[in-house]
Amino acid sequence: MSAEGDEASAREAIEIFPRLQTALHEAEKKALLSGETDSNNAIVTINAGAGGTESCDWAGMLLRMIQRWCEARGFKAQVMDFQYGDSAGIKSATLLVQGNYSYGLLKSESGVHRLVRISPFDSNARRHTSFASIFVSPEVDDTIEIEINDKDLRVDVYRSGGAGGQSVNTADSAVRLTHFPSGIVVACQNERSQIQNRAMAMKILKSRLYDLEMQKRKEAQDKVEAGKKDIAWGSQIRSYVLHPYKLVKDHRTGFTSSQAETVLDGDLDEFMKAFLQWKSLGGVVQDAGDEDL
Repeated sequence: MSAEGDEASAREAIEIFPRLQTALHEAEKKALLSGETDSNNAIVTINAGAGGTESCDWAGMLLRMIQRWCEARGFKAQVMDFQYGDSAGIKSATLLVQGNYSYGLLKSESGVHRLVRISPFDSNARRHTSFASIFVSPEVDDTIEIEINDKDLRVDVYRSGGAGGQSVNTADSAVRLTHFPSGIVVACQNERSQIQNRAMAMKILKSRLYDLEMQKRKEAQDKVEAGKKDIAWGSQIRSYVLHPYKLVKDHRTGFTSSQAETVLDGDLDEFMKAFLQWKSLGGVVQDAGDEDL
């Protein structure tokens, strides 16, 4: 082979290699996403922990992180319910994320998330620790039967709220469902009518109940369902440190990143990959959280 031929082959190999790496990465990830509902859409609920403004602001940051991750992957993230914090951020939000393997990927984010930073709300510029939780369940399709008795359900209607504008419905169209046996409460205010909001809230409730039953069967509900843990110290799955250094650490897998701002901007793929590999190997927690983080 001539020198020109060798050079052409080398250029071709250099061009093909990144594509092969990407294809291999995707194939590996799909091999790890073999759960019954991993390919489903995801319902993501974010709640602020104790701590007032600090925790509400942190919950708002987590909402943005999930939304930016969805944008980068071309997933649709529809806000189904949203409650503003009193001074900043959010008290809670529920998203319906639509995209291939949404649940299988986003289940890595289910748990308590801890933030350490210099508070922008503290005039003395002290370091604060805040907590918020993310709970992820699969959207349940119509082929899965979930029985809900009317006597076990309370339906409340109220006026939709939000950012304002012409699209806000001023009638009592928002719907909140309380399921007494499980204690699960879901709400939807995004649709245009009370009937549509009730239908979507019922879908969210069924998804939560399905996930609850799956966790019971696995005898691991207390480890997976962040809503059953205190949103406080000792139960966090991941810590985000912005001061005095930059570090994000997942306490389950031990995976870390020094690019904290990038992670908060939605760069979660490596954390998700580490989680899927960790689960496939039995899911032994690496550490419960370092107080110095």
